[in-house]
Amino acid sequence: MLSATKNNIVVQVSDARISTDPQAVLATYSLGSCIAVAIYDPAATVGGMIHYQLPESAMDSQRARQEPFMFCDTGMDILIDNLIRYGANKSRMIVKIAGGAAMKTGPKGFDIGKRNFLVLRKVLWKHSLMLRGQDVGGDQPRNFFLYMEDGTVMVKSGGVHKAI
Repeated sequence: MLSATKNNIVVQVSDARISTDPQAVLATYSLGSCIAVAIYDPAATVGGMIHYQLPESAMDSQRARQEPFMFCDTGMDILIDNLIRYGANKSRMIVKIAGGAAMKTGPKGFDIGKRNFLVLRKVLWKHSLMLRGQDVGGDQPRNFFLYMEDGTVMVKSGGVHKAI
């Protein structure tokens, strides 16, 4: 995970990024069953985003060691720890999420989107963090943006932008 100061910071699948640049926008694209989590501390003006694919690292512990951001549990722990290193405080963290869709393509019957959401709720509970906004479920892909200037989080789906 790298800190970045470019205006548009793209968070790839199985990746996370942190920024302290008020001109930056953290962005991730094509969220299906994956979930993106934006965390922002307004007092420290630090924010981060993760785009994870799978709920739990126990599914493939070797892969989780190589790509911890692929999984909710390992990736979220690392993201939160790094945000704290950049001056964030858990009591001020604002958490918003998008994704977790049941896509028409891909394997059926695994409910990955739902499982991703349920495990995220457990991880947030473990860290004493509350979810402040969400756009999850359905069957449409989403794009997700965190504006570092003020912590605004936007979701674009079906051509419609909305704040959450």
